[in-house]
Amino acid sequence: MLIRRPADTIPSEITNYEVFRRRRQLIKGGAAAALGLAATGLFALTPEASAKLKFDQLKKSRFNAKESLTPYKDVTSYNNFYEFSTDKEGPAQLAEDFKSRPWSIEVAGEIKKPKVYDVDELIKRFPLEERIYRLRCVEAWSMVVPWVGFALGDFIKTLEPNSRAKYVEFETLHDPKRMPGQRRGLFGSVLDWPYREGLRIDEAIHPLTILAVGVYGEELPGQNGAPIRLVVPWKYGFKSIKSIVKINFVEQPPVNTWQVQAPHEYGFYANVNPKVSHPRWSQARERRIGEFFKRPTLMFNGYAEQVAHLYQGMDLSKNF
Repeated sequence: MLIRRPADTIPSEITNYEVFRRRRQLIKGGAAAALGLAATGLFALTPEASAKLKFDQLKKSRFNAKESLTPYKDVTSYNNFYEFSTDKEGPAQLAEDFKSRPWSIEVAGEIKKPKVYDVDELIKRFPLEERIYRLRCVEAWSMVVPWVGFALGDFIKTLEPNSRAKYVEFETLHDPKRMPGQRRGLFGSVLDWPYREGLRIDEAIHPLTILAVGVYGEELPGQNGAPIRLVVPWKYGFKSIKSIVKINFVEQPPVNTWQVQAPHEYGFYANVNPKVSHPRWSQARERRIGEFFKRPTLMFNGYAEQVAHLYQGMDLSKNF
């Protein structure tokens, strides 16, 4: 994977989230009715949002990191999304006109209720909440991101997995016309598209694991994985697959995209572990976007208290 040093941003430039929330509440209003969405209670549209949908009536979450947020402009302009570009700034430019509606998600495999869901139908089924999570990239940079979403485990319960559902496999949209990075001759000739990721079933139903549909109170931009993506905060960022079109419940461990590409570098679990170096760099420290100096990386990205029991008795250097 490519390594590029993030642009330096002084801490005083970080948006204060309470200011952001108050401003959003003041400016939300009548434009949502013009879209015919006010009746749902899910969205409001603001003048400076340039037609971006804002989520309304979000639940408060008990899973919030007590840290300064990474600025919105960095969260939405410094992205790894190889379906668009291998350059960090490229996805924001190339996904600017990415259309995430209509969008369907196929759910299949070892479950009682396989179905193809419209993404908006799925979003309306679950109360949305904001989750402020640390995001740690395998490339040793990090962010603090306010996601909007719902617990994947709540969705899984409605599907009624059977006893053979040991793992959950996810798949990203494969559409080279809309995602230029998938075209032959670009990076699409290197990775095996479509992009795939997977979790153990107990990881998938853990309360920290969410399906995110928004960021900073508004719908996901294309470069952040619109319209729906996985977020697993104790794992390296590449596990949090974007623009999901399929969720499959399987008995055997799925082989993930980066495992195929470089199995000696990227394992199935991808748990954040400062004690296990990547073959080409240390994972002991990280550079937070907006900070000049590196900081120590926390075991399980700071979520050890909640998730360490999932890996009790495992050799985490072998099961990396």
